[in-house]
Amino acid sequence: MANVENLKLRLEQRYSHFNFISQIKAEELTLEVPKENLRPLCIVLRDDPELKFEQLMDVAGVDYFQHGVSEWETVQASTTGFERGVQRENFINPPISAKKNRFAVVYHLLSITHNHRIALRVFVGEEPLFVDSLVDVWSSANWNEREAYDLFGIIFENHPDLRRILTDYGFIGHPFRKDFPLIGDVEARFDAAQGRVIYEAVSIEPRTLVPKVIRTDHCEGQEKNG
Repeated sequence: MANVENLKLRLEQRYSHFNFISQIKAEELTLEVPKENLRPLCIVLRDDPELKFEQLMDVAGVDYFQHGVSEWETVQASTTGFERGVQRENFINPPISAKKNRFAVVYHLLSITHNHRIALRVFVGEEPLFVDSLVDVWSSANWNEREAYDLFGIIFENHPDLRRILTDYGFIGHPFRKDFPLIGDVEARFDAAQGRVIYEAVSIEPRTLVPKVIRTDHCEGQEKNG
């Protein structure tokens, strides 16, 4: 823990002009960085001999849609106790988040030389979502940035080959966004008559998933036995 605190102090003393917010949680240092300062800060983190974050371990998109909102908090039931079943007509459905900090990109860096790890979080603002590519800083960013683009729709400026990497070429939308329908928008099947794959409207009936409800009689039995 002392090493993480020393790293935090060192960054704050030397590079506070990048206007990041630093936080230690679960013994990991996270910097929340303005996106215009992301690229120059990353170059510093890589090149400073006392930091030397040589390796970018991961790049991940994050959707904070309805973050902190409990789907099962209703006027009849709370998030605690046994009675947590929800009727859809009683569900208080919050509106789609319109705040500019809905989407973020998180970068995990490793210093092999100093055995340090650090996470960077950058909020990318409103649609369209843009942030600088780091492929020329760490080449390992290439496919990770493509994945975040494919699944979240985050555009990495100056990426050398920003194409979808997991979904089909003709796929519409970004499936890791929390307002993307679980059953999707279209389904694919092979049409023997046409000799090709065709896309059609989804035939699956939408359904609502509800949490497991513990039976009242079982609870009463436990109380009597206790």
